[in-house]
Amino acid sequence: MLRYFVIVGLVGLLSACGLLPEKKAVDNKQSPNSLYAEAKDELNSGNYAAAVKLFEALEARYPYGRFAQQAQLEIAYAYYKDQENASAMAAADRFIQLYPQHRNVDYAYYIKGLATFNDNRGILGYITTKLINQDMSERDAKASRESFENFKQLVTRFPDSKYAPDALKRMAFLVNTLATGEIYVARYYMKRKAYVAAARRAQFILQEYPQTPAVEEALYIMARAYNQLGLADLRDDAEKVMRKNFPDSNYLSDSGPLGEKQWWKIW
Repeated sequence: MLRYFVIVGLVGLLSACGLLPEKKAVDNKQSPNSLYAEAKDELNSGNYAAAVKLFEALEARYPYGRFAQQAQLEIAYAYYKDQENASAMAAADRFIQLYPQHRNVDYAYYIKGLATFNDNRGILGYITTKLINQDMSERDAKASRESFENFKQLVTRFPDSKYAPDALKRMAFLVNTLATGEIYVARYYMKRKAYVAAARRAQFILQEYPQTPAVEEALYIMARAYNQLGLADLRDDAEKVMRKNFPDSNYLSDSGPLGEKQWWKIW
């Protein structure tokens, strides 16, 4: 506590003495070219808040020029780089609404996807991931779904966009992430002996994410759940599908039915 007050006191003293750097004022007489160049320099230097301020000044001072439109896109990007994801999305949405036919509107959709893709992956996300080994699929899936839809809009509306290939890769990653998240839920139900819920969640994975690696474990969970429920026919059907599609799966037993294997030791 004492250290806190000492730091606060020093900051106040330095501010009073004028030793801390002051925010650079925007020159009202700058040309749009000069103001844009200065804003880009701040952006490229990683001074994102300063860049946003300059781009906003540019847009306000020259609202009908080409620089104003570009400034809006740069603002969205600056917010994204500064991990201000909600502001980045708002800026991108504003551009899309104002200039739906703009030749660079595909970039606005791309920024929207990136902003939600990186949601909760700032310092708190880093601590969560690195310190307690929690991956993206274990967190709230809302941002992943939103990001997928934003990228989907991009590749659907602008399939020839230069951002489309990267968007498609991120979409594939997001689908796998969502499917893995469902696997975590199914595992939880199995450990709680909620076998009906586990089987339903595994079935959902097969229906919604049929091309993902999570299908292998989903089939195994179904077989285990049906076995515990005494539904031999459904268990055998799941096992047959699994043996056909994943003959070398680590979840399979070579000597007997799935019921003989302790799945929780594999996880």
